[in-house]
Amino acid sequence: MPAAKANSYLADLERDGFVVVKSIVSQEKLEALREASLKVEKLARSGQWPHIRTVGKQFPPWEWNPEKGIWGVQHLMNPDMPGNDIYTSLYFSDEVLSIVRELLQCDDEHLVMELFNMLVRPDGHFELRWHRDDIPAEATPEEEMERLGRPAFHAQYNFALWEDDSLVLVPGSHKRARTETERNADPFEKVLPDQLIVKLEPGDIAFYNNNILHRGVYDHTKDRMTLHGSVGHSGGSTLRARNVLQHGIGSYVDKVDFSKLSDAERERAEAMRKRLVKLGSEAGDVGYSLQG
Repeated sequence: MPAAKANSYLADLERDGFVVVKSIVSQEKLEALREASLKVEKLARSGQWPHIRTVGKQFPPWEWNPEKGIWGVQHLMNPDMPGNDIYTSLYFSDEVLSIVRELLQCDDEHLVMELFNMLVRPDGHFELRWHRDDIPAEATPEEEMERLGRPAFHAQYNFALWEDDSLVLVPGSHKRARTETERNADPFEKVLPDQLIVKLEPGDIAFYNNNILHRGVYDHTKDRMTLHGSVGHSGGSTLRARNVLQHGIGSYVDKVDFSKLSDAERERAEAMRKRLVKLGSEAGDVGYSLQG
């Protein structure tokens, strides 16, 4: 990646709390991901994959209640998931991790394996309330800034397989406490001052600080398949533990199959997995970040 471009991505992320990178994979790889994801979506909608995000439930712990409809599919790298190898390949690819290293200003030795899921068209109207992923709505301005004043220690992203305009956020809100207007707004307020809709074309990826003030607005009449992942920085230690472990990755992390990766990718992936396992062993019972 050219240094000027990488510096621009980092500058955008630091200033706005998010950055969009255009078309990071080949058309061939995009088509392969689409094909695999259509099968995964069908499996989940038919009730044959228990790890889903159910309509009506905003945050973990996720409940298997397929008759209510789904808005997400969990654990794409779980070896029991058909097509897990193509997701594992993308997650540990240079296309993704080269951007992650630039945004986190680190080397491979600091990267931590985290989450990889898929967000899909909900069965019926569904939207998420305004939130920060790891700061509760009840937090005081001082409590917000205590967390926001530290490094993010993660790169969270949405990778669009089809057009996506579901992510709505307030640029710059990752650096400050909520304003009085934001604090007093209805949790499902349609428009907040300065909000922005992040529009992605197929193959685009949006990285964002997950403690930016944001929400999801999902149109049940429009197809959506967006890969939703995160990569951690080892400096985050227990600060990141709850955000990651609350999704249940510990139940299968040791079984994720790296055999289809290149030698260099496999070595990097094994090291990233070891750092996640270490995080889990040190963190203990982490609970859940948000309720609802």
